[in-house]
Amino acid sequence: MREHDRLFIGGEWAAPAGTGTIDVISPHTEEVIGRVPDGTPADMDAAVAAARRAFDHGPWPRMTPAERAETVGRLSAIYAERQQEMADLVTAEMGSPILFSVFGQAAIPQMVLQYYVDLAASHTWEEERQGMLGPVTVTQEPVGVVAAIVPWNVPQFTLMLKLAPALIAGCTVVAKPSPETPLDTYLLAEWIKEAGIPDGVVNIVPGGREAGAYLVAHPDVDKVSFTGSTAAGRKIGAVCGEQLKRVTLELGGKSAAIILEDADLASTVEGFKMASLMNNGEACAAQTRILAPRSRYDEVADALGAMVGAMAVGDPADYGTEIGPLVAKRQQDRVEDYIRIGQDEGAKIITGGLDRPHDRGWYVAPTVFGNVTNQMRIAREEIFGPVLALIPYEDEDDAVSIANDSDYGLGGSVWTSDVEHGRDVARRIRTGSCGVNLYSLDPNTPFGGYKDSGLGRELGPEGLAAYVEHKSIPRPA
Repeated sequence: MREHDRLFIGGEWAAPAGTGTIDVISPHTEEVIGRVPDGTPADMDAAVAAARRAFDHGPWPRMTPAERAETVGRLSAIYAERQQEMADLVTAEMGSPILFSVFGQAAIPQMVLQYYVDLAASHTWEEERQGMLGPVTVTQEPVGVVAAIVPWNVPQFTLMLKLAPALIAGCTVVAKPSPETPLDTYLLAEWIKEAGIPDGVVNIVPGGREAGAYLVAHPDVDKVSFTGSTAAGRKIGAVCGEQLKRVTLELGGKSAAIILEDADLASTVEGFKMASLMNNGEACAAQTRILAPRSRYDEVADALGAMVGAMAVGDPADYGTEIGPLVAKRQQDRVEDYIRIGQDEGAKIITGGLDRPHDRGWYVAPTVFGNVTNQMRIAREEIFGPVLALIPYEDEDDAVSIANDSDYGLGGSVWTSDVEHGRDVARRIRTGSCGVNLYSLDPNTPFGGYKDSGLGRELGPEGLAAYVEHKSIPRPA
């Protein structure tokens, strides 16, 4: 039981303004494993004020990028030494299989942190240009106070996408973790303090939607970075547009994996364990629409059904588990509702369905639907669980058309024995990323989406650019 009665504000563990608490419930045992304060508007005011002071009057924005990188580098080193503790904690609070957590919930966040530490040295913070009227100095300055609002599925990864570049840029941050997964941010706060990041530069206040909405609209917040649902992103975008506030939105997805005629089926299907079912399918970039050539449709259906049906479902802390429980009872209900919707729409269950794998815990059987058309709800709406839709296509042009026929445009993949041709097909897919024979995110390349999948990019130099303002300083020739 991890019980916290304070909030991380101004570099100190501050008493909350209210008396409300958030219970953190294990999705495996359905028992309370932690408790934190439920942040109020007054707590958000205090956190934003601390961040504002640290930005307007503190040393952080006035340090050189190299000095900031040295300090953040200490945090990265602490993180690297204690990754296992973070992985275990995220698995306990949200049900991610520990084999995925070690990599996706701990190692990758630390890699992102270290990437931005290293980028500080090579990034062009100031340059001289010869303008048409004379010389101009172009500088990059921190955007200001950042509100970082993160979801529960990969809480450290999505936070680090925001925190790492913001810190290197010289911003100060108020982070609001999801009420389902606040415990990992308390561990991170301890490391932040140990690393010597100045007081007020990072502040953490857990809370629900109301707390998040209050933070977004706060007049002293200069930029909002949000990862979550498209519906919530629209509301946040509207508020930021009204206030002319900088915003980055990483939202939903319904990514398509195109199996070309020449694909090696055994390796392709094995690749879907990560590409389509990583983190119990609770991933915005999961490849949940599987597009198979009609000539090989039955073969793909058999292989995919066999692979998914054989996956080990159970205790997420067990290193043999491939699929753990979903984060909450409401998520279990949501995914099961979509399984019913798929049946009602006429899709055929190849494996899985509504029989729960375990009596206790918020488990759903990994499910594959066949006989799916791209107009069905299970092919168009984000389910956010271990449910795949197998869709036939006639030829390559038809596959590209189906893949692009989506409100979303976050991820995608092409599976083929001809990698160069796979790259050509990937270029035709209107998504922010599209892998060939895999799906992965790399810290030094941009991540984000087209269409309803969001605005802006995270990761890479593009992720740092989201936290700076450009200033031109012309002078006489």
